[in-house]
Amino acid sequence: MRKLLICCLLWVVASVASANTGVAFVHGTSEQDDALNDYWTAEMVNSIRQGLPNSNNFLVVNCDFTQFMWEADAAGCLATELTNFINSRGITDLVINTHSNGGNVMRWIMSNPTWYSRYPNIISKIRWVNAIAASSLGTPLAEQVLQGNIFERALGWLLGYMNDAVRQQQPSWMAFYNANWLLGTSGRPALPKGFYAVVGTDVETSIFDGDSYCGGYGQNLGLEITQNFLDNCSDGFLNCDSQAGAGSVWFFDTQRTNGDEPLSHNQSRRRCFGLDVILRNDI
Repeated sequence: MRKLLICCLLWVVASVASANTGVAFVHGTSEQDDALNDYWTAEMVNSIRQGLPNSNNFLVVNCDFTQFMWEADAAGCLATELTNFINSRGITDLVINTHSNGGNVMRWIMSNPTWYSRYPNIISKIRWVNAIAASSLGTPLAEQVLQGNIFERALGWLLGYMNDAVRQQQPSWMAFYNANWLLGTSGRPALPKGFYAVVGTDVETSIFDGDSYCGGYGQNLGLEITQNFLDNCSDGFLNCDSQAGAGSVWFFDTQRTNGDEPLSHNQSRRRCFGLDVILRNDI
């Protein structure tokens, strides 16, 4: 038994050593042509990719995630960009970091391998998906945005106002998709690869606290307002149960961040409180 365990360990080490690892960054609800600077920021991406054996093996996805997740401009675009990245860089071990609705688009690919011929090869290359502030169960704010009230103005920068992706993230709609089309939620089969949720639990906007300015004070203030219409445990856009609704929880923000700081929905795509280092070390 001891010799068997040693052999298995050596096989795992050899497999990891021979892998060509890459990391991909998948944005949330928006239409992007420069997600590196406009969504994630270069400092966030550049910090995380230093965890790669070859720091050039990274991809920042630019797609139209204002569409329904299965559309050609959403999951189709994501599949094309991932496939081109895998093929051009010879990636055999792919870590994917998603944010917000990007987790739903990624889950669509992982849940429906027969939908598009490129899906199976992508799935086979994935090590795991880090689902940061994923809207797996939707958000009540999507309903408010569609009603055109104050949430439309407060969250326009985040959701892009009224679009199909916002409609998709209504809780009742996500309940239907989770029950019929998507894997990984309670009562459904597991996803074919790990889907690990990072959950943001609060928004802090004290003008006297420098941490409140990380990621942009104005955006955090907007999330502080919308948080009043969510559960006590929320990141200003998503309730914690939605973020933890698919796959398994990797950690709640305050369990791992510097100073036990919470991550607002905006801060969880920024270099705030050591999140970049956690994701870098994860590679």
